[in-house]
Amino acid sequence: MDTVLTRYGEIPVAGCLEWHDSGALKSCAPAGPALLATPHGALPPQYSTDDLRRRTVQAVYFYDSGALRHLPLETRTEILTPAGPMLAELVTFHKDGALARVFPLNGKLSGYWTQEDEGRLAGPVTLNTPLGPVSARLIGVSFRPDKTLRSLTLWPGESLDVATPAGVLSVRIGVSFRPDGSVESLEPARPQGVQTPVGLVRAFDLDACGIHGDLNSLTFAPDGSVQRVATSLTVLVAVGPDGRERRFAPASRESLCGDSEREPVPLWLDFSSEAVAVRSEPEAEPVLLPTADYTFRTTPHLEQFANPFGKMACSA
Repeated sequence: MDTVLTRYGEIPVAGCLEWHDSGALKSCAPAGPALLATPHGALPPQYSTDDLRRRTVQAVYFYDSGALRHLPLETRTEILTPAGPMLAELVTFHKDGALARVFPLNGKLSGYWTQEDEGRLAGPVTLNTPLGPVSARLIGVSFRPDKTLRSLTLWPGESLDVATPAGVLSVRIGVSFRPDGSVESLEPARPQGVQTPVGLVRAFDLDACGIHGDLNSLTFAPDGSVQRVATSLTVLVAVGPDGRERRFAPASRESLCGDSEREPVPLWLDFSSEAVAVRSEPEAEPVLLPTADYTFRTTPHLEQFANPFGKMACSA
């Protein structure tokens, strides 16, 4: 069996090795047991498979410097993170070796292994966070190079009550923090009213994707004011200097379930001292409404109040 030498020790390997342009090792697939001596302890890279949740050996990746970047683990191994100890099956690192992301589970979903199957393995993790001690089922935890907690990503169906500048809000999917520990963004678990520079907005993003909790639809500025929000239950009314009104309401689309039902498309509002930016999608070209030229108010989007969650089971 071939082996490759890394700064953390030898790894038995199989198959092709991948190299950086500099000639440094980029990735390898372990073929036998090994222990890598890291600043976070002796960590065993994954080398075995099973018929259900780990059907292939995932590669170990390295930065051009030779530092570890991405390390799937053979067994759930305790990692001492800046927020407390965690059992992990996958760990990623910053270039300086600091922890970047820690994942308690790393099973591959398939027709043979579902999210529900994986979820039965997802026990609660207790961590010290800027919110205080938090115990929840987590997909992953993200840290900055300076070891401050960047975000928590919650397991599907999990929720937390989070104290924010807008009050205590129920959160799904994730919550992110600034380096000083203040809440930067979160994903509302249900439509919840928040005060914004244009008035009360019912914050909720039906389309929120649970890949990670770093970026979320409700974002706060450093001073605690709402910086960005998605809503399917609020209409923005902008009154120009001539007294004419411009109304911006959430759109609707045919349900992804394929029936005759329609579901809301969230309206996105971004706030700055100069303007309010209105988008029909997060990355769409905005309509800019200068705050010097317009006054604003909000009203309920009554069409959606009968079904505020749309077709979440099919589309979310």
